[in-house]
Amino acid sequence: MGAPTMQQIPLAIGPEVMATFDSFLPGPNAAACEHLKSLELPAAPVYLWGPPGSGKTHLLRALAHRQQQQGMRVGWFDAADPVPWPLAPDWSLVVIDRCESLDADAQHAAFALFVEASTQGVQVAAAGSLPPVDLPLRDDLRTRLGWGHVFALQALSEAETRAALRREADRRGIFLSDEVMGHLLTHFARDMGSLMNLLDRLDHFSLARSRAITVPLLRAMLAEERA
Repeated sequence: MGAPTMQQIPLAIGPEVMATFDSFLPGPNAAACEHLKSLELPAAPVYLWGPPGSGKTHLLRALAHRQQQQGMRVGWFDAADPVPWPLAPDWSLVVIDRCESLDADAQHAAFALFVEASTQGVQVAAAGSLPPVDLPLRDDLRTRLGWGHVFALQALSEAETRAALRREADRRGIFLSDEVMGHLLTHFARDMGSLMNLLDRLDHFSLARSRAITVPLLRAMLAEERA
């Protein structure tokens, strides 16, 4: 097979960050992680739901990355992508992210894609903030999304969030003091996407000024961003 490619997959947050199963801190979401890790494609569709920062997109990207590593191609569609959503003949996996935000045209595209992928034996994995039954979508698409394995994901606890931040800081070779960690967790949104984005900006700001990461440095960065 040729070199693996990815269609419309979101960019990673931060330098050289790759969403893999190994970089996922499962916490209360171990069942979903293990299911996707052991998935032999094609299998029943998979749908992940939960609040922002609970790891839905990370797990979908990890599944897509694994397929790429095996030389496969993956189609990735987000609710904001323009339609139509054609199915390429050599895809092994189709991902539909942010299902709760699909408008009427995107719902039509998602349903047609789901049917064609199922007919062609292509794996479907999707995610949204709500369980299938509660999604504001047309009935036939809701039914399709709830066909297979459905996993409810939960946000990490404070201790698990601290561990995830510490692990990412260690990966970057930066030191996060308890004071900085506490400030991040008490003054900012605590979903992992927001925290990792903040850590990325703070890392860049610190390197540009050759200063250690401290609470005053964090405040200086925020003041500069607001200016």
